[in-house]
Amino acid sequence: MNPQFKILTINPGSTSTKIGVFENGALLFGKNIYHNDQDIGTFKKVWDQYAFRKQEILNVTRKEGFNIRQLSCVVGRGGLFRPVISGTYKINKQMLDDARQAVQGDHPANLGCVLAYGIAWDYNIPSYIVDPPCVDEMEDVARISGHVAIKRRSLVHALNIKAIARAASETLKTPLTQLNLIVVHIGGGISVTPLRKGWMIDTSEALGSGPFSPERTGSLPMVDFTEYLFKNNLTLEQAKKMLVGSGGMYSYLKTKSLKDAEESYQKGDPKSRLIIRAMAYQIAKEIGAMAVILKGEVDAIALTGGGAHCRPLVDLIKEKISFLVKDSDRDILLFPGEDELKALAQGALRVLRGEEEALEYPQQIEYKELFNGNI
Repeated sequence: MNPQFKILTINPGSTSTKIGVFENGALLFGKNIYHNDQDIGTFKKVWDQYAFRKQEILNVTRKEGFNIRQLSCVVGRGGLFRPVISGTYKINKQMLDDARQAVQGDHPANLGCVLAYGIAWDYNIPSYIVDPPCVDEMEDVARISGHVAIKRRSLVHALNIKAIARAASETLKTPLTQLNLIVVHIGGGISVTPLRKGWMIDTSEALGSGPFSPERTGSLPMVDFTEYLFKNNLTLEQAKKMLVGSGGMYSYLKTKSLKDAEESYQKGDPKSRLIIRAMAYQIAKEIGAMAVILKGEVDAIALTGGGAHCRPLVDLIKEKISFLVKDSDRDILLFPGEDELKALAQGALRVLRGEEEALEYPQQIEYKELFNGNI
């Protein structure tokens, strides 16, 4: 008889904590625990929210009638830690320290590891994170920015990208280690990532480069941007807000909802039509750039994230990129939305079943080692 593993998954966001309890791959129940501004506002730092959010999670599982002692493990979303390769990681002291110190940025995702660890500790069970945003498998040449003072980073939707790469592998009935893929995550931020034989060898970092998104500017003309900052005396925080949060489609249409923009597009609003066309144009251009990184050897292109529900956007992208694959009907794949809780559960399940070995944080491998020096 196959063992039945019960897994608690935790995905902290800025104003909510998503949780799910899985039995093997099946969701028993899921909840989105909303936190009002008054509660969150009492904490000076994201890290200080740990005890509050932990109690909220325990309260919800209790209301659902679930006995937390049945759990096999707890798995949280990874945070902005040190750069690591992809995989499922055991949560250790170094990871907790790096999350607390926000070594690559302060983000609610940094709470994922401590929430998982804290609950698991109480019940003496393992705790993990899976494919954190700081997954970095880029080639050395991809890290060069154009100025020695600034290094290109890999901060990307790694959890969903890796899950979609595995889904594409199943759809194409080909092992991931034999595929060259481009995965395009379209959400609040947009990342375009080429995967060579399963490794994310480059990416358009979703915070500050690549295509503009519903609320982020993506790449900007840097001289013009610098002049704008000085002419308008923007503070650092104001500049960051301009780039992430009030940039992109929002700056043009005053909405961050692609669904609303799509409705205006379908009604013939010229401004909405121009901006959605421009977003598709920039995404397609970035896909083309990543196809070059793969030397034109592209087995499939997968579009995912909430933005993949926007039909005009998807159709405009497909129209421009169809020539990059052999059969556009077969090789341009759609996986609308994202299921990060399921991806977390699957990562933990692979370890529990012995299909993968849990990694020790931090786990970094030079790119040349992945291909035995053949780069």
